[in-house]
Amino acid sequence: MRWLLALFCLSFASLSSAAFTVTIEKKPLSELAPNVIDPVHSVTPSVPPALANAVIDKVLVLKSAHQLQLLSHGQPLKTYRVSLGKSPHGPKEYEGDLRTPEGFYWLDWRKVSDRFNLAIHVSYPNVTDAAKARNAGLPPGGMIMIHGTPDSEDYPEWYFNTLDWTDGCIAMKNQDMRELWSMVKDGTMIEIRP
Repeated sequence: MRWLLALFCLSFASLSSAAFTVTIEKKPLSELAPNVIDPVHSVTPSVPPALANAVIDKVLVLKSAHQLQLLSHGQPLKTYRVSLGKSPHGPKEYEGDLRTPEGFYWLDWRKVSDRFNLAIHVSYPNVTDAAKARNAGLPPGGMIMIHGTPDSEDYPEWYFNTLDWTDGCIAMKNQDMRELWSMVKDGTMIEIRP
């Protein structure tokens, strides 16, 4: 008799769970957060034909020229105008010095940023940077990114592209950042020169 009661209860349990089935629908990020660029569902930026099949194996930043270059086999394929830290001259020495680092690093991860649209992380500090800061008794800092510009009603995008305004990051126009995002893979080397 107990098994009959158990069978009876289980039949209701399976019916009740069917009544509470939830369907999860994936929505584009643009519907959830309209001010953030969604790199998955947004229109892919037009990549020049010369770059369509190119493998970008290095990113080169020339601080004195305010340029970021995409290199393939040592040859520059595309150059962008960038903004740097508020104190652009000299290498980053410690956290809060408002300088953009100089040296060899990796572009190791990326994120969609609330403030700066898209952002790719630069692996600062490297071993040399960390040792210099430690010898000076100062924290080396971190979270250096290549990122876009803020969506601001007070200041248009061109304003940010005409001056050095970051805390040490490398900033680009949002359209340029979308192009970089689509062409450069995580694990790509970046060299930042004076």
